[in-house]
Amino acid sequence: MGSMLVRVLGFPATLIHGDPLVLDRWLWLKKRLPSPTNGENLIDVGCGTGAFTIGAALRGYKSLGLSWDDRNQSVARERALICKAPSAKFEVFDVRKLDQRKDLFSKFDIALSFENIEHILDDRKLMKDIAKCLKPGGRLLLTTPNDKYRPISAHDAGPFSPIEDGRHVRKGYNEERLIELCNDAGLDFQSCSFCSGFLSQKLAYLLRLVASIHPLFAWAVILPFRILPPIFDPLISKLNLWPQYSICLEANKPSPANNDALARTGVPDLDD
Repeated sequence: MGSMLVRVLGFPATLIHGDPLVLDRWLWLKKRLPSPTNGENLIDVGCGTGAFTIGAALRGYKSLGLSWDDRNQSVARERALICKAPSAKFEVFDVRKLDQRKDLFSKFDIALSFENIEHILDDRKLMKDIAKCLKPGGRLLLTTPNDKYRPISAHDAGPFSPIEDGRHVRKGYNEERLIELCNDAGLDFQSCSFCSGFLSQKLAYLLRLVASIHPLFAWAVILPFRILPPIFDPLISKLNLWPQYSICLEANKPSPANNDALARTGVPDLDD
């Protein structure tokens, strides 16, 4: 179904064939993904079916999507071909072993990791490994569930898995924890924001509810309403106290120039 829609609608179909929260994440990312000037490299750690990897390639990046799932990577390659995004490449790889891929170290200008870290027990290691893949001055854009979200459906309420079996191993994150992870990984924390508000979450609930009848029927039921969250959720978020589903991190890997500037100001190097 998803790839058939991509054949008809092109890249936008990758954002609307499933969870309505995917579009929110793309809109957040698109505002923060600079237009490349010289074929910059981007890595998508835990890329799913490749929507953001493909979207980045269409913007001019040489993008690499990593996922352990053979089926997802097969779908991603097919969609990249349909979308005419030849610079989007995909590898089947367990991102928990990213430290073993020395060929990827210091190679990427941008690293994405969307709704992935909450599936990984050793989140400190994952952040350090992503940081190793960034060039000095490179940028990390990451989203993960906000630990204050209200459960969309029963499985969001926990209990969370004590093992890495594809489910969430923790509810989510707050800004303090993300800052701590950045510090441990040697990344400069820039900011946290949020995405996926009340309407998106209610659409996701409706999709999951009706999918018990048939997934295609569920997709058709919510399709006319998908336009509403991008328009109205920003206003609704200001008017009510409903927590947004994802917390969104921006961080940079320090460049030698930044380290030299710190040295000139007498600020101690915390790595010494």
